[in-house]
Order: sequence, then C-alpha cells, then structure tokens
Amino acid sequence: MKNQEAYDNLVAHFKRTIALNQIAGLLSWDQETVMPKDGAGARAEQSAALAAVVHARNIDPDIGEWCANIDEVLLNDEQKGNVREARRIHRRAMQIPGKLAEELARSAALGQGIWVQARDGEDIAAFLPALANMVSLKRQEAQCLKTEGASLYDGLLDEFEPGMKTFELSHLFDNMRPQLIALCEEVTAGNKKIKHLDGKFGEEKQMEMARRLTHVFNYDWHAGRLDKAVHPFSSGYRGDARITTRVDIKNPFDCMYSTIHEIGHANYEQGRLEGMDRTPAGGYASMGIHESQSRMLENQIGRSRPFMDWLYPQMCEVFGDIGLTSPDELFAVVNQVSTGFIRTDADELHYNLHVLLRFDLEKALFADDLRVNDLEAAWNDRFEADFGKVIDRPSNGLLQDVHWSCGAFGYFPTYSLGNIYAGELFKVMGQQINGMEDKIAYGEMESLSSWLRINIHSRGNVYRAPELMEKVCGRKPGMNALMDYLRDKFS
Repeated sequence: MKNQEAYDNLVAHFKRTIALNQIAGLLSWDQETVMPKDGAGARAEQSAALAAVVHARNIDPDIGEWCANIDEVLLNDEQKGNVREARRIHRRAMQIPGKLAEELARSAALGQGIWVQARDGEDIAAFLPALANMVSLKRQEAQCLKTEGASLYDGLLDEFEPGMKTFELSHLFDNMRPQLIALCEEVTAGNKKIKHLDGKFGEEKQMEMARRLTHVFNYDWHAGRLDKAVHPFSSGYRGDARITTRVDIKNPFDCMYSTIHEIGHANYEQGRLEGMDRTPAGGYASMGIHESQSRMLENQIGRSRPFMDWLYPQMCEVFGDIGLTSPDELFAVVNQVSTGFIRTDADELHYNLHVLLRFDLEKALFADDLRVNDLEAAWNDRFEADFGKVIDRPSNGLLQDVHWSCGAFGYFPTYSLGNIYAGELFKVMGQQINGMEDKIAYGEMESLSSWLRINIHSRGNVYRAPELMEKVCGRKPGMNALMDYLRDKFS
C-alpha cells in the first residue's frame, strides 16, 4: 500500500507540473506567432514567473521521499519510466538555483524578440549582447549540472538527449563529416543541368498546399492548427499539437517541406497514449527521436521518388503550370544538391554539415575556446571551409536560426542524431510494411503512420532513445543505414 500511495502521489504531482509546462509552451507559441511586438517585456516576466513556480515544484522534497518509498521491482515498464524521469527532473532542478531558472526563462523570451529584429535588420551587433548574456547564463547552468569527469557541454546536451555524452557525439560526427564532404563533392562534380521550378506561388496557394500536406500525412486537425512563424516550429501535446510554417513566394518548397517537417513532430505528440498524458514517461524519448520523425517524413518519404507521383499532380492543381512536366523532373528538383546557406533549405547531403558546424561552435563556446564576439568570424570561416562559399549576409549565417536566442544549446546535434535514427527506422519500416513504396506513391500513409504510432509515438519516454531504437530495430543505432541510404539515393 505504501508503494502504491507513493507512486500515485508522485504521478499526481508531476501531472500538475507538466500542465504548467504546457502553459509555458502556449506562451512561447503565442509569442512566435501572434503576440504584438510590444508585448515582449510582459511576456518575459510571465515566462520567468511561471518558470519559478515550475522550478519550486521540481525541487519539492516530497519527490525524493516518494521515490525512496517506491519498490521498482513491483512496477511495470511505464511506471519504471515515470520514476526514472521523475528522479532525473528532480535531480537536475536541485542542481540549478531558482533565480537562475527564472532568469533563463526571462532572457529566452526577450532574446527571441531581439533575434527577430536583428535578423530582419541584418544587424549582428544588435544581437550579440543578448547572445552573450544567454551564453553566460547557460554556462552557469552547465556548471551547476557538471559531474566529475564530464564536460561542461554534457549537462546542456543531456537536456535534449538524456544520457548522451559530448565525446560520443564528437566521435560519431567526426567519422561522418569526411564521408559527407566526399559524397557532396562526388555528387556536385557530376551534377547535370536540370529544369527549374517556375510559376506563381502566392501565399494563399502555398498555404493551401501546406494544408493538403497535413492531410496526406495524417495530421489531426481536431488536435492542432497551422500558423506562420519567422522560424517554423511545432508546439504542444497530444490533444493540442500546433505547427507553423513560413512563406517565400519565390520558393514554395520552403513552405512545403517546413510543413512536412513540423507535421512529423506534431504526429509524434498526437500519437501518444491518452493514459500517459502529463506523466514523466508520457513525453518524448529524446529530441533525436523527435527529429527522426520529422526528418523521415521530410526526406525519406517526402523527397522520395514514389511520393512525387502524389505530389506532382497536387502542385499542378494548386499552382497551375510549375515549369515541370513529370514527377521525374520534380524529383530531380527537390533533390538537387547544392551548397546553400540555409540549414532548413539544405539538401540531405549538406544538411548534416550545417548541423556539425553548429555543434562544433557550441562545444568551443563552452570549452572556453571561443568568445561570443568571435562567433560570427568562426562561423563564416567554418562555412567557407565545408561549403566553399563566403557568407554574404548575417541572416544567411549566424542569424539564421532561432535556437541560440532561446538558450537551446545542445539542441542542434539532435538534428543529425534524428537523421541517423530516421535512417535506421525507415530501413526497418520498409522491411515490415508490404508495398510501402506503392502506398507512398498513392498518398496512402495510414499504414506508415500506424507503424510509427505503435513503435515510437505510443511508447513516449518509457524507454531512453538507445533502448527504444534497439527494441524497434533489433540493433544499436549507427550511421551506416543513413550513409547507405544517402549513397544509394545520390550516387
């Protein structure tokens, strides 16, 4: 009885705390979509106040007492996951002073608005003070979280990819980078001239195309909505998983593939089991797993040759003449390999190089090997070395991503982890779903969505990412499946 009572009290406590975190998510969504510009100051104070309340709940000494009174031998996997995550949240919160947690939330809310204005004005100098302040705060947080033998960056990485260590990622990415660069050089050297997309791509038509994509990928409109943002993102939980996109009238693919990417995130949220709502193990396994859902929909499925059979007539119906005459030509266009500036627009070969650039700069910042004032020069030098191009303006370089303004250091490497996980999952999914390519060609995605719901979404955070991947794929995740997929597709 004591065991059950302690467990019930623990879960009830976190249900209330997670509800408060969901409110914080709504505040952030509002800020990035519809909040008036002059509301930033008030929003920062609201976010800070809410963060203080959440932090106080997460350091509640009752959490430790409840966990101590639970005999995990008597628990099933889901219950063990709840206790494991409760301990993890409690431990991290106990290491971070309440005032620091509050200031981090305040600075993230202010920093996001400063970044938007600096990006619009191509003004690095206007952003650097806010960035320097955020780096200082995150260094303080990382110092609080640091354990013996660990790097300062480990504590930040652990927030997004629990259990992952910097040296593991460095080893993985250091092996990937030369292979990616060599493959990029091989493919671009053999590039043939292809047709270009041509037509009228007004905002209303692009949003109509985005809505069609939500339907074909089984996004539940009863549990979500589609809006516009400067930097597309997904926000919410099972019954309220919202997505955003952006519109460039010269490039409809930006809107289309941003939408597909965010649908992947939202489908993960919508696919959770109702009984796991607002429980510690009811969240996502890791951001790498989250990104795998988006990157798979965006690339392995959304840029596949079979999907062009569905996408080509849809684009012709919405936009009219698009300057292409067949699904084959569309396939060539959406998979064209070129050295662009923008990570979110990058082809599959260059994308991970964008991520590795950011990962290495983050490591250098938190290892005291790089100062914030030197960050733009370091970015530009690394970009020229890996991509062979010179950054022409800040919005194509240091100012292109929102993540650092909000303090999300440690997030970027999860994009490449997501690609690695997606490579593994897509390979197994193709082996287990009969006629998968035909289903994709006809826009019949239900069996694919169902496979992901059963194997990934419904399991929440019961298992950590490596264990979940091993259960689904029958092996530990590695980069071989991704690299094989890239070579097969582009070579």
